[in-house]
Amino acid sequence: QVQLVESGGGLVQAGGSLRLSCAASGRTFGMYAMGWFRQAPGKEREFVAAISWSGGSTYYADPVKGRFTISRDNAKNTVYLQMNSLKPEDTAVYYCAADKGPWGIATPRADFGLWGQGTQVTVSS
Repeated sequence: QVQLVESGGGLVQAGGSLRLSCAASGRTFGMYAMGWFRQAPGKEREFVAAISWSGGSTYYADPVKGRFTISRDNAKNTVYLQMNSLKPEDTAVYYCAADKGPWGIATPRADFGLWGQGTQVTVSS
């Protein structure tokens, strides 16, 4: 059974950093584009970042450009989200997601059909 498991969330002060990890199992991870999303209390889930199947291209939502970096290690079946200069408005549950089809590009419009359980990120002011 395919699984995505996020880790690395926690409580951090504004201006601090966290690195989220998403470990995939059960299928050929390296064939699929991956994405990170987040959902704050009372808000809809929003796109954060995406990375192509090869890792050669990335795409970021405007609020996180220049602060967050998405990367992947296909040998370890893991995708990462390095978050720097964190702000209180970054507080949310962060989810990783996998594209349903192989060989995808980095785009928020990918058909993300597989989701992890989420990891909480809380940024205090």
